[in-house]
Amino acid sequence: MGFVSVGRAVGTNEDRRLRPSGETDLPDIADEPVGEGSRARTSRRFGFWAVGYALLALTAFSTAPSPLYGLYQQRDNLSSLTITVVYSVYAAGILVSLLLVGHISDWYGRRTVLIPALSVALLAAVLFCVWKSLPGLLVARFLTGLALGAALTAATAYLGDVDVGIEGTPTRRSQVVATVGNVGGLATGALIAGFLSQYLRDKLTLPYLVFVAALAVAIVGVFLAPESRPPERSHPRYHPQRLGLPTAHRSEFIAATLGIFLCFAVVGLFAGLAGVFLAGPLHQSSHALVGVTIFACFGVACLVQVTTSKWSVPRLLAFGVVVTLAGLVVLVSSTWVAPPSLALFLVGGAIVGAGSGAIFRGTLTMTVSTSASNERASALASFFVAGYLGLSLPVVALGVALQSVSPRVTLLAFALVVGLAMLAAAPVLTARRGGGGERQ
Repeated sequence: MGFVSVGRAVGTNEDRRLRPSGETDLPDIADEPVGEGSRARTSRRFGFWAVGYALLALTAFSTAPSPLYGLYQQRDNLSSLTITVVYSVYAAGILVSLLLVGHISDWYGRRTVLIPALSVALLAAVLFCVWKSLPGLLVARFLTGLALGAALTAATAYLGDVDVGIEGTPTRRSQVVATVGNVGGLATGALIAGFLSQYLRDKLTLPYLVFVAALAVAIVGVFLAPESRPPERSHPRYHPQRLGLPTAHRSEFIAATLGIFLCFAVVGLFAGLAGVFLAGPLHQSSHALVGVTIFACFGVACLVQVTTSKWSVPRLLAFGVVVTLAGLVVLVSSTWVAPPSLALFLVGGAIVGAGSGAIFRGTLTMTVSTSASNERASALASFFVAGYLGLSLPVVALGVALQSVSPRVTLLAFALVVGLAMLAAAPVLTARRGGGGERQ
């Protein structure tokens, strides 16, 4: 999952100079260029859609290897643990990038971060094509994580920069495009790669060539786009993004970080190990089916985030907790019924996707609303670090467990741990509170 609403939380009151004085929220994005050197560049409408496409292409590429892990396993005789390590290396790349460069587009400009990030992703796509051994897979996945961590904040902030409302805050359109760009991309990439590898030759090359082309187009588009935030003439001396806790509302913040850890753990189960469970107790080895499963999980998460933008935070989180728990029950049941049910597994994936999408949006909003403005950046950094730890550590633990325990027992244990932890956090997550935390 990605930064659905970061544009609202980081750099929310972007420069009103992006619009002429007195201009209100227009029905469409204004055509005038923005930023320094804009005379030589295109309009901000072009920039908005170019960056939206770039975000979609990058996030789609990031999940493209997920349906292909089974092919790597068969070819190189890799264990489930090795596959989970490959996946965790990707999450580690995201964490490193978030902490080292995720915040510097505020100082140096959005394009200054986006173009190198997309170039690193393009390099990773080329490495997937030409360096097919396990070391190549590890390096390419780590580079993919680096690229994604750097680009997510810059791209989402760009969308908020160029499409702002009368109060200087990002419009609903920018929020929807950011949601579709990153969570929708996560869904689409797995689906595309799964079908290409299932029905065409060069199964470990052609899917990546498609993304080489898509990322190359994205780089050109962002290069031509105007800069939405010109580099600051004076900025702080470089430092990594600092982590921190808000001084007030700490119990709510801790509950929110636990919530994001758990919901990322659930979607990480699908992104990292969907093929293992399909090929194991469900006896389904189709790469296209792995892509469909991941698409169902992330696609429904995207749909929920787009359609619940006006829900109050307690309502959103109560929905997310209940639905995620129900989805885990369906998932576990799919592997324990006789015979195991593929339909239940797919439905369970869609249900936990819906619940996780709601929890993500709700906990992000809670983090923003319970943090003072001077603490928000460090609180958000801590929040997302917790999320991406959830995306990697539980998946590695599952990989270790699968070495000695059957997949269905492993899934049952995972569901019990996640479910109990979610129930423990639920009273704080769903409590009614005043102020900004009540409504999105």
